[in-house]
Amino acid sequence: MKMTLQEYFSTRDGIGVLATADREGRTDAAIYSTPHVFDNGTVAFIMRERLTHLNLQSNDFATYLFIDASTHYQGIRLFLKKTKEETDSALIAQMTRRHLTPEEDRAKGPKFLVHFEIEKVLPLIGSGEPPVEVMQS
Repeated sequence: MKMTLQEYFSTRDGIGVLATADREGRTDAAIYSTPHVFDNGTVAFIMRERLTHLNLQSNDFATYLFIDASTHYQGIRLFLKKTKEETDSALIAQMTRRHLTPEEDRAKGPKFLVHFEIEKVLPLIGSGEPPVEVMQS
């Protein structure tokens, strides 16, 4: 039986990379923690005002690659489409996993909670069945 995306990320350590492209197709890839997973099958990332966030203003599509640290070349790829963006500082503070002092946090700039629907899930390598099941919204 496949596990849910929430179960998968809560039982794995690894490295995540979020890849985006701007309107002209110029790409970017950045290290990101695991996404926040919601019951309806959507995911969200907390972002700063950097290139990844900027790219998503003109191109709603992204790919999240998760490399599982406990196994050799295992993990998943999530193909994503941005659905909305929030700037609710109380909600973002509640969801933030990395805790900085208020001064350090302000110095890094504004935060955004960017939501995505999952269009497709594939294993890290190949096109076989992924180890997770995603609920559809």
